[in-house]
Amino acid sequence: MKKLISKKKPAYPISEQLSAYLTKYARNIKIPIYYDDLLRFQGSVSVFDARGTDTLWIQVYYSEFETQEIEESLKRMYSILHSDGSDALLPYLNIDSIDFCTFGNSKPFRIKVRNILNDNYIFLYIKKADASRIYGLELEHLLSPNHINFLVHGNTLIEEHISGIPGDDFIEHHLELCSDQDKREIAKEFVKFNERCFVRLLGDMRSYNYVMVLTNDFDRIQYRIRAIDFDQQSYEGNQKVYKPQFLKENNILVQLTSQVLKDASIEQYKREERSLLAKRATSEKKRLNELLVCMKNDTLSPLEKMKQLRKGLLELTGDINFKKAKNMGEILDSALDFIVRNYETENPFL
Repeated sequence: MKKLISKKKPAYPISEQLSAYLTKYARNIKIPIYYDDLLRFQGSVSVFDARGTDTLWIQVYYSEFETQEIEESLKRMYSILHSDGSDALLPYLNIDSIDFCTFGNSKPFRIKVRNILNDNYIFLYIKKADASRIYGLELEHLLSPNHINFLVHGNTLIEEHISGIPGDDFIEHHLELCSDQDKREIAKEFVKFNERCFVRLLGDMRSYNYVMVLTNDFDRIQYRIRAIDFDQQSYEGNQKVYKPQFLKENNILVQLTSQVLKDASIEQYKREERSLLAKRATSEKKRLNELLVCMKNDTLSPLEKMKQLRKGLLELTGDINFKKAKNMGEILDSALDFIVRNYETENPFL
């Protein structure tokens, strides 16, 4: 079988127009540390999980001269991301560890920040800024059920931690233990997640690029699937890349869905998600349109990939707007417009 994703995606710079958008919506900040500063570590040790498996993260450490300055800057970054940015919080914070991931496109740093008064801790991630990832994060914030918190500083991207069980870990160690009702709930969420990724053109949702979020709800557990990796936003030409169902890492969830849900139910959940996307796109219309203007004036993919995707979506929908699209931003605008036109007013009681 031909691989859907064959080459590493290049990073795209942040345009002046996108930077102005980020400033308007309080995403741009000024702090005295960049991603490249964290690359100056002096040594490292491998990080293993509770089962003794190498996580592909390494815990890094810095020279005594740089450690204090780096940790103070990271504490301030935490305060800006999660509080009012004041210094009042800083004496109560400790940087427990700085981990570096050697796997994947973004090569992030994971910072463990602990409150010394109560031992509660939280993670934040620092990555090299990439326009594709920023568009993906912002679209997640506007179009998904989940608000997401991130900041940009020059060529540095700071993201909050998204809690949940990594998809690959959940599939391997938890799925078989679920009840039949839970499996139907998981299948439903996979259908909706699949549809949401496709409509907003978020690609490469292999099982390690999303998490399963479990919430106790009266007499049941509610399951939600959340994307945690956004750098394949509107990049690939093959439309299958934007549907998690076609990625082999998700085969078990695809098989589960076909076993526990009838075709009519699958179609129902697809329509539900399209309708919700249409409502979100309409309620966030002003900000979404500003973001799409930035995307239309940006380069996010090679021309041949854009043409391939444009042709595929035109054949799928028959919508002439796809034929007119000249770049990935216009393709996404056409996709969202198609959903709003066809699903926003489906409910006859509205």
